[in-house]
Amino acid sequence: MVIRMVDRCEQLSPGLLRQMKMSEPDFRNAKRHQDALTAGMERSLLLWLAARTPTWINSDHLTILGFVAQLMAGAGFALSRWSKYALLLIIPALALNWLGDSLDGTLARHRNQLRPRYGFYVDHMVDSIGAVALLGGLAVSGYMHFSIAVGLLIAFLLLSIQSYLATYTLGEFRLSFWKFGPTELRILLVVGSIALLIRGPFAHLAGKQFRLFDIGGLIGIVGMVLMLLVATTKNTLRLYKEEQVH
Repeated sequence: MVIRMVDRCEQLSPGLLRQMKMSEPDFRNAKRHQDALTAGMERSLLLWLAARTPTWINSDHLTILGFVAQLMAGAGFALSRWSKYALLLIIPALALNWLGDSLDGTLARHRNQLRPRYGFYVDHMVDSIGAVALLGGLAVSGYMHFSIAVGLLIAFLLLSIQSYLATYTLGEFRLSFWKFGPTELRILLVVGSIALLIRGPFAHLAGKQFRLFDIGGLIGIVGMVLMLLVATTKNTLRLYKEEQVH
C-alpha cells in the first residue's frame, strides 16, 4: 500500500503534519468528459430546464428524486414477475431518474451552488445503490437470468470503480465510454420494456429461442468488460510514464 507523505509525517512529527496539511491544495474539480451520442442534445435540454427550475427546488431534491425513481424502476422489474403490466412503471421511473440524476449537477452549476466533494460522493454512492436495486429487480423478474444480472452488476461496479480511481489519480472524470453513457442505457431499458410488453420475453437467434434481456445482458457484459480493459490499460500506461522511478 502506498503511504502518502502526510501519513508518514503523522508518524514522525505532528507539527510537520500540520504544516503539510496547510500546504496541501484545496479539492480540485476533475475535468468532465461526456461524449455520448445524446450528450449535445441532453446538455442543451438540461440548461433550459435549470434556468426554469423553481427556486424552492434544489440539487438535493433532484438527487433524491433520481434515487427514488431508480428504486421504483427496480421494483417495476421485480413486480413484473407476477404481472407484465408492472413494466409500465419502468418508463416514467426511468424518465424521472434521468431528470433527477442529470439535472442536479447542472442546477448547482447554473446557480453557482457547487459542493464538489459532497456532490461527487453522494451522487455516485446513490448511483451504485440504485444500480444494485435496478439489476436486482431484473434478476427477480424472470426476464433475465440471475447470473447474467449479477454479471452485469459486477461489470458496472468495476467500470465505476475504474472511473472513480481515474478521477482521483488523473483529474479526469469520464461519464461515457465509446459514445455510450447512462442516458443511452436508460433508453435501451425503456425500449426493452416496451418490447417485453408487446412481443413477450423471447427472441429468436440462429433458429433458437433466447430471452431478449439475456441477449442484451450478455452484450452489455462483454461491452463493459472491454471498456474496463481498454481504460485500465490506457490509464496504467499513462500513470507509469508520468511517475517513472529513476
